[in-house]
Amino acid sequence: MRIAYCFLTLVLLLFALSCADEPETSTRSQVAPINPNGDTELALLMREMFDDAMRMKTQIQNDEPPKVRKHFTTMLTAEATEPEKAASPEYKTFANTHLALLKALEKAPASEAESVYRSLVESCMSCHRAMCPGPMVRIKKLRLPKAQ
Repeated sequence: MRIAYCFLTLVLLLFALSCADEPETSTRSQVAPINPNGDTELALLMREMFDDAMRMKTQIQNDEPPKVRKHFTTMLTAEATEPEKAASPEYKTFANTHLALLKALEKAPASEAESVYRSLVESCMSCHRAMCPGPMVRIKKLRLPKAQ
């Protein structure tokens, strides 16, 4: 009887310890890095921008006004994989164009939202064509089907 009591106590103690709260962490820190050398701030930001653009694409396709949630101004200062490229005037121009298009999309009347969104996606393609071509295949998924 005593052995059963000790065993039950041990099991309950192990169960209680396994249910202890883990410290909170952000969703981004729980995501396994895609790149073997780790992910930079800019790479993580670009993935967040992609997710936001996919959400806006769905809204447009559902005839809903796209909601701009974030303006991603940190793209001008975020740590990049190749810092010299992100510090270039060319990158700054692309980034500022993207930010201006986000503002335009936010203020666009419903009749112009699709057109502004298309320009936003093409600004991504233009920048990546010139600066970092790897993500272009993924960016193509943001494109809306051609109007018929």
